[in-house]
Amino acid sequence: MSIERITVVGAGQMGAGIAQVAAQAGLKVTLTDLTMELAQKGRQGIEKFLRRSVEKGRLSQEDLTGTLQRIEVTDDLRAASDSELIIEAVIERTQVKCDLFSELDSICPPQTIFASNTSSISITELGAVTQRPERVIGMHFMNPVPLMKLVEVIRGQQTADEVHDEVANLSRSMGKTPVTVDDYPGFIANRLLMPMINEAVYCLMENVATKEDIDTVMKLGMNHPMGPLALADLIGLDTCLAIMDVLYEGFGDPKYRPCPLLRRMVRAGLLGMKTKQGFYQY
Repeated sequence: MSIERITVVGAGQMGAGIAQVAAQAGLKVTLTDLTMELAQKGRQGIEKFLRRSVEKGRLSQEDLTGTLQRIEVTDDLRAASDSELIIEAVIERTQVKCDLFSELDSICPPQTIFASNTSSISITELGAVTQRPERVIGMHFMNPVPLMKLVEVIRGQQTADEVHDEVANLSRSMGKTPVTVDDYPGFIANRLLMPMINEAVYCLMENVATKEDIDTVMKLGMNHPMGPLALADLIGLDTCLAIMDVLYEGFGDPKYRPCPLLRRMVRAGLLGMKTKQGFYQY
């Protein structure tokens, strides 16, 4: 099966980034969201990123034009029926993703591959709501998608070998490095990252150090590009909490218990950069 056209469902930061790198790799991309306004906003974000790249000499004007020409936007999910691959990048809630895959299952032909950009939700569970569990797989891109090389390629319980190989090869053609992961809570990236962030929040809650000093320890002591609390703000505290809940519920191990301060901040609507205030103000 040759993948030439894909649909990205969800035109937010992650979905727009995935659409961009796919179009830059020469794929025809349909970018869809609940409304045309949201879909067009995603495309505008892509154009803004590409224009900055042209200004910095990293991209030619010809490449910018060609990339944008390969991206169509719509609010009609039925447009996905023409694609060989669907990548969902919607909100990190199991029921929302299950409902989406169930709907797509009735729209798309049996050979279409369904991929989820989920950072922690079970691929096996998503596949089970479709009539094609062998063609459901995870493609967990890192944020920001145009700059980060890693893609976790997650195999569900029934994911076919040929689907895995097709998606891994496609990831490489998009300039990414695929890493194969089995379907366990948090996969690899977030199983390692989120407990670190969670422990940093505990350190803050227990007044072990200030937020600035906690981040400085990890930047200067561990050579991380940014501290865990600043990174949590970038990811979104609601997303961090959702992933910690998946780890806690999936493993039943108290070491994954979300920090009460993290939960309280989410309840207060202090979600990080996207709300202009989290552990830091923006």
